[in-house]
Amino acid sequence: MKRTLSPVKGALLAALAVAASLPLFAQNVPAQAKPEQTKQTVVQKVESKQDAAKDGAKTAQTAVKDAAKDAAKTTAEVKEAAAPAAAAPAEKKEVKKAEEKNPFKATFWALLPPLLAIILALITKEVYSSLFFGILLGGCFAANFAPLKTVDLLINNGLIEAVKATSGIFLFLVFLGAMVGLINRSGASAAFGKWAQTHVKSRTGAIFTTFLLGLLIFIDDYFNCLTVGSVMHPVTDAKKISRAKLAYIIDATAAPICMIAPISSWAAAVSQYVNSKQYSGLELFVKAIPYNFYSLLTILFLAGITLMKLDYGPMAKHEKNAMENGDLFSGMKNSSLVSEQTERGQGKVIDMLIPLILLVGLCVFALLYVGGILKGKDLVTAFGDTDAAVGLPWGALAAIILAIFYYGFRKVIPFRKAVECLPQGFITMVPAILILTLATSLKNMTELLHAKDFVSAAIGGAAPGLTRLLPVVIFLVACFLSFSTGSSWGTFGLLIPITIAVFPNTDPLFFVGISACLAGAVCGDHCSPISDTTIMSAAGAQCDLIAHTSTQLPYALTVTAVSAIGFLLAGFIKSWFIVFPITVLILAVVLCAIKFVQKSQAE
Repeated sequence: MKRTLSPVKGALLAALAVAASLPLFAQNVPAQAKPEQTKQTVVQKVESKQDAAKDGAKTAQTAVKDAAKDAAKTTAEVKEAAAPAAAAPAEKKEVKKAEEKNPFKATFWALLPPLLAIILALITKEVYSSLFFGILLGGCFAANFAPLKTVDLLINNGLIEAVKATSGIFLFLVFLGAMVGLINRSGASAAFGKWAQTHVKSRTGAIFTTFLLGLLIFIDDYFNCLTVGSVMHPVTDAKKISRAKLAYIIDATAAPICMIAPISSWAAAVSQYVNSKQYSGLELFVKAIPYNFYSLLTILFLAGITLMKLDYGPMAKHEKNAMENGDLFSGMKNSSLVSEQTERGQGKVIDMLIPLILLVGLCVFALLYVGGILKGKDLVTAFGDTDAAVGLPWGALAAIILAIFYYGFRKVIPFRKAVECLPQGFITMVPAILILTLATSLKNMTELLHAKDFVSAAIGGAAPGLTRLLPVVIFLVACFLSFSTGSSWGTFGLLIPITIAVFPNTDPLFFVGISACLAGAVCGDHCSPISDTTIMSAAGAQCDLIAHTSTQLPYALTVTAVSAIGFLLAGFIKSWFIVFPITVLILAVVLCAIKFVQKSQAE
């Protein structure tokens, strides 16, 4: 490597060179000059050279000082530039050290924020503040009670990330609200209600009609919740069925039917979490269906209480008020999707059916399109690769545009009046959007606290000694985790890999364990007031969220108890065509017992 002289050394060498050159001037004096002249000339030259040497020395000293200043300045700049680089590892070490010292992460404390929100919601009957306090507690735990970091996590990791994650569903809600507003403004809803009064003869008929429509829309639970509620509430209102009962019917046929339908967004989600060398995700999903006791029994339970005309718990009060007093809400707030329109068109039943057929057809096409069916993928693969948060708003927007032109062509609604329904759709969906945002933020806080790691470690430690009991243990753990976090997809996304690791592919309990994950996720989702499906069911039925949760809970817990017995038996019998009929028989006995007790109390 080449060496270079520093400014200081260069100045010193220059000064020495000037000083060393002085004797040379004396030697170069001409010999022919006279002694005096020579002496005088020499003296002058020497003086001149001395002056020049002094000037050179001063210049050298100045150069040395300037070089020293520059060197000191450069050294300071280097130190200043190196300071952040040196501080960065120290800061990382401090952050890492603080995280390691956080006593709330990956412990039972991580589940406390959602539990607090649920308890407050059930006690206060007010969901907004309950969810916010849960989010705030989660932020405090994640930041280890550092004030600024708590606010930072609450805003960035909580609310902003929640809006990003659910923006597609927000759009779908707004578009659906606009579609419902269009149908109401056209007068088609009122026409359908009059038709239902003459063609649907009884309350049982109205419930079964709603039930069957819910079974038919098995593609996506969000789509199911909002579509069934929008279509059927005029029918159920005409037969004096409470909105709480309508919300339960919607909820009982949304996630459960999606969980046992191979072509659905839920099947696609489950397939993504499966990492098995022997089975594909869809194949594993199909083989697990017969053991999904909760989903199957929920559908049978709904059919049973409808045929037996049985209601109990808070639901009995709501149904009594609806039948005897015509109070569909039992004094609770009417959470309508759309405000009552004073001006209506002269629409007919066909004017409701055409837009809804467009909505369903275009949403199905959009889901397949987003999944890549036009790129050569088959039907099942396209559903597996689709994204409901993109496909549903895609189809809903297209349906709204066509519906506006349809109503204009039919001269049912003027164009200007139809466009007014678009902002109204956003306004009326604000409560559902706000609740969904807060619920998703709460889920984000539990993820920051690594609640899933705590549950995973608990199951992994208990698994070796509970081989036969593991299905029922997985089911109950999935129920609790889904109930606490409000996320069924997050629950089976965590537990499916654990179950695959615990059970060999050749073990009959392999499919039982997978079904226990899925059934428990749906069960906890049904019971939780912070679940997105629960929120959507209440919004679709235009029912108060707390009223829906409190009336549905006894029904869900009844099916949960019977399902737990089924998974307990499956751990020993390992045959669904023996265990499932037993669970159906147990459920029938339970319903008959409840009916008998009610008759005894009435007498």
